[in-house]
Amino acid sequence: MPVEIVEYDPAWPAAFAAEQQRLSPLLDGAPIHHMGSTAVVDLAAKPIIDMIVLVESYEPAISRLITEAGYQYPAAYNATLSTKRWLCFPSAAIRTHHISLVTDPAELSRHLRFRDALRTDAALAREYEALKRSLAERYRHDRDAYTQAKREFVQRHERAR
Repeated sequence: MPVEIVEYDPAWPAAFAAEQQRLSPLLDGAPIHHMGSTAVVDLAAKPIIDMIVLVESYEPAISRLITEAGYQYPAAYNATLSTKRWLCFPSAAIRTHHISLVTDPAELSRHLRFRDALRTDAALAREYEALKRSLAERYRHDRDAYTQAKREFVQRHERAR
């Protein structure tokens, strides 16, 4: 699946809200947060709704998301993660939604701070968008390299908040 950055779609908040409503009962009412670029009005993004949820334990949430909501859990990819677990919907090949599960409130806060910084700082959002477009061109067929290349920018601005 190539890395593709598209113009902001005003339907993204509604797509998030619908998925939030569908998943909330499966996650015992834990708040489901819209994160990432699709959560920032007027910011170009990969057309995939990113969500994050603070859970007490990974296993029950993962099990319910797979069996009751149709999410996929790429085990090999998740084996590389230390601070979260990641699932995608409807499949790894065709993704409309990602969900990150975290057990550490600081990890949730870190992601939401960066989202909120993008929402409130137009210059930061434009700089991030330009970076993403450049990296998407360079790493069009290497999603992992694209994500890794953004990491320094994101971490620098997380620390500044």
